[in-house]
Amino acid sequence: MKNNYKTKGRSLLFYIFCFSFSSLFTNALTTTHDWHRTGWEYICDQQPEVHGTITDLSGMPLAGVHVVVQATKQGVVSNINGSYTTKANPNDTLIFSALGFITQTIAINNASEINVRLQEDVTQLDAVTLNAGYYTVKDKERTGSIAKISAKTIEKQPVNNPLSAMQGHLTGVNIVQQTGVPGGGYSIEIRGKNFINGSTNPLYIIDGVPYGGQSLGAVEVSGQINGGNINPLNAMDPTSIESIEVLKDADATAIYGSRAANGVVLVTTKKGKAGKTQVKVNLSSTLGRVSHFLDLMNTEQYLETRREGVTNDGFGAFLDMPAFDFIWPDIKTWDSNRNINWQKELIGGTAYRNHGQLSISGGNEQTQFLISGGHQKETTVFPGDSKYKKTAIHSSLNHQSLDKRFKINLSTNYTVEHNKLPRTDFTSMAYRLEPNAPELYDEAGNLNWENNTWDNPLSSLKEDYQANINTLMANAGVSYKFLPNLQFKTNLGYNNYGLESYRTLPSSARNPSFGFTPENYSSITTNSSKRTSWIVEPQLHWESKFGDATLNILVGTTFQQQSTTQLVQKATGFPNNSLIQNLSAATTHEVRQDSDSEYNYHALFGRIHVNWKDKYFLNVTGRRDGSSRFGSGKQFGNFGAVGVAWVFSEEDFLNDSNILSFGKLRGSYGTTGSDNIGDYRFLDTYSVTGSDYNGTTILEPTGIFNPLFGWESNKKLEVALELGFLKDRIRLNTAWYKNQSSNQLIGMPLAATTGFSELTTNLKATVENRGFEIELNTVNIQGNHFTWRTAFNITVPKNELMAFPGLETSTFANRFIIGEPLTVLRLYHALGVNPETGIYEFEDYNGDGNISSVEDRQWLEDFAPEFYGGFGNTFSYKNISLDVFFQFKKQKAYNYFSFQAIPGYRRNAPVELLDRWQEEGDNHPIQKASAGLSGGLDTGQLQASSSAAVADASFIRLRNVSLNYHVPKHLSHGMDINLYLQGQNLLTITGYNGPDPEQPSYLILPPLRQITLGLQLVF
Repeated sequence: MKNNYKTKGRSLLFYIFCFSFSSLFTNALTTTHDWHRTGWEYICDQQPEVHGTITDLSGMPLAGVHVVVQATKQGVVSNINGSYTTKANPNDTLIFSALGFITQTIAINNASEINVRLQEDVTQLDAVTLNAGYYTVKDKERTGSIAKISAKTIEKQPVNNPLSAMQGHLTGVNIVQQTGVPGGGYSIEIRGKNFINGSTNPLYIIDGVPYGGQSLGAVEVSGQINGGNINPLNAMDPTSIESIEVLKDADATAIYGSRAANGVVLVTTKKGKAGKTQVKVNLSSTLGRVSHFLDLMNTEQYLETRREGVTNDGFGAFLDMPAFDFIWPDIKTWDSNRNINWQKELIGGTAYRNHGQLSISGGNEQTQFLISGGHQKETTVFPGDSKYKKTAIHSSLNHQSLDKRFKINLSTNYTVEHNKLPRTDFTSMAYRLEPNAPELYDEAGNLNWENNTWDNPLSSLKEDYQANINTLMANAGVSYKFLPNLQFKTNLGYNNYGLESYRTLPSSARNPSFGFTPENYSSITTNSSKRTSWIVEPQLHWESKFGDATLNILVGTTFQQQSTTQLVQKATGFPNNSLIQNLSAATTHEVRQDSDSEYNYHALFGRIHVNWKDKYFLNVTGRRDGSSRFGSGKQFGNFGAVGVAWVFSEEDFLNDSNILSFGKLRGSYGTTGSDNIGDYRFLDTYSVTGSDYNGTTILEPTGIFNPLFGWESNKKLEVALELGFLKDRIRLNTAWYKNQSSNQLIGMPLAATTGFSELTTNLKATVENRGFEIELNTVNIQGNHFTWRTAFNITVPKNELMAFPGLETSTFANRFIIGEPLTVLRLYHALGVNPETGIYEFEDYNGDGNISSVEDRQWLEDFAPEFYGGFGNTFSYKNISLDVFFQFKKQKAYNYFSFQAIPGYRRNAPVELLDRWQEEGDNHPIQKASAGLSGGLDTGQLQASSSAAVADASFIRLRNVSLNYHVPKHLSHGMDINLYLQGQNLLTITGYNGPDPEQPSYLILPPLRQITLGLQLVF
């Protein structure tokens, strides 16, 4: 203790000495230029240097951390590598502080190097800034519902599309990957299905530029491999994304007006930061495989039910006649000892994905830049050389004047994608092929057709599907401060999306017994599509303070134009298959689709935000939209919202609370709309069919003039409570919402005698979505070396058709039911198997003695999720961090009956069908075997559309595991080196016995299980 007092005394004398000379030299005028510095600078420059590196608890470097010498208040800021250098007395103390982190005070104690690991401070809500589109807002001041996922979470997942990285992480956002094929599509719903027309696509905004989320794929070209849905967000490299915000309620979305009826997804890409030039390299390699195979019959089981089915159909006597060998080759001529698992043969391969990215960034306080490029190559689990390649270039340039009044931000994303896949998905064949089917190749290495007794599945490899996609997104943001509280901003954006795809069907891909030749069969179908849009949004931002109140006002206008073209052609008949890609060599040409549309949009928008005493907040937004998709007098719509929030934890009676550290009550109400009906629907429209009549080209009417329909309307109400306990180490956010959509825009089906399929109009139907959302975030342990955090979220949605005047007499009477969800399905009520006849039975609702497709489909099932969410834990110890994230969902889906309901057909089937009726009196759940030769009522089809075909498809999925190791500086020679191992879709706990509980189709490849090994270098 005595030595400590002496040290403090000497330090105090030294500080007094330095301060005195600092004052003296500052006030004295000298004639020598070497003394232009202050006395403090002159004397204290003689002090030794102290340097080090500042990181977070996971070992990632932290830039912008203030390092201050406690006694003198002199300091520096850490650079982009987290490094700092300062001068201080060996007995001084350093203070390390940064927004969002707990301040640390460390005594130097004669050390020349001090490395610091800062802990995140969950109590600093003011440090959390959310992107609300036209403005940013602090989490504490937020009145609307905005969910956010950051780069830190996205980068821990080995995904190709940013939508995949969002699955399970955000409340109210239900995302389903529709196929495990690379480059495929996703479905997304934000707080349910609002409109009868079925569209649930939100508005995508990438760096301020609207981006069309609708696929331009043509079903004729790509439908058999990925459902025609080629998601445009595949063009985004997830590693180039800084954050994704999802706007959900009226307060957050109303400023986007009609475009935000289904919510808004805001994507912000990474920007450069001030500091020395930094080079970052990211290399990763991924292995992917199908996570679950069906339990199908082996050859012995298959042949047993197959013969039994032929016999039950009355053809058993023909089984021993050689003349009928060609009818039942699987029974008669194929090797009965052969047993092949076609799932392993056709979808049991390993998909490889290699990804590399290089970025360079840096700059100073005035100008920052970032340039990055990435390349990815991914194969499939299918046989052959199928692959998907993507090359993406991202650049960002930020500049501000010395006085910080003028700012300009430029960002560009350019992506080239090439997708080469088989034309058909092998998944269905993997489930259906007979287990004793012949060899794939003959002795000469050619496709084996086994005397023309089967269709070789690998014939699909002779077909060809390729898609080439080019995407350009460019944005410029310019701002200038005329006055300290008045700023002019404008957003300029341009994007160009081009898709060129084709599929070929050569005669060599078909069984030779058909006699197909290139001249009479070979064909190619092409799709050439392009979407181009530009946007200009000038804005004025004004902010002023009046006593305890702060007022922010935003006004702006939007000018947007989008043009879309699509040309689908088919050419048939070629001299030979080598010319199949030369359309001029074809004998027949068809234009299957030739469309050219233009969409014009204009809007005025504004926002008023009031902050009173940092505890009462009011947010008023409004927008007047004009759309070219409506006729005269209907082109403009008005939308707006009001949001309020009360931070009651700031009240005097709670200021000293040791338990409640934060409390906020907020609510919002407003309207958004939609013009999502396509272009020119209010006009008389015509199309050229590609056919002719007596040499005259046919012009076919396709639309009826109707200028009376107008905007859809979506009224949104939300009430939310946000709580923080124990200095915000426990954060609980809850929200209740109710959205009502009315004035539904839909194509009303017309009788065929009118010559038109539908008439676009407004239906006076009302659809309601309501639900609860809960988020819980806890810091369980936060020490100097070990941290454990937990995140949990759950959404409980409910969809209901509230009203539909005249539904009973409309063409929708068999599709929708008032009081039920839009997603409800009408099914037959299965009563099991009649023990006397061995046939499936169903409830005859109308009592007429027949099972009809209308009157007797009265059993109701809903496949929409009852609830869904995610649960994750993050552990970090020194330089090691581990993230484990589970996704869960409660729902129903079709089971194996939808795939096959009766054993004995010429295709394999689940082993569950072995539990069949075989003789009178049997009590089994499966109908007696049949080969489909008896005719009459197809009870198998009825069973596939019955209540028996519905199963519980709830699941808990280990969606993501990420293990990261940050190599210590003394081992990496000054470089930042991160090694990581990531897993995706590793384990699924479910009672569902289909392919995948979330994507339960028996026709489409399910999402793959993936493991990634990666390396990140920063220098």
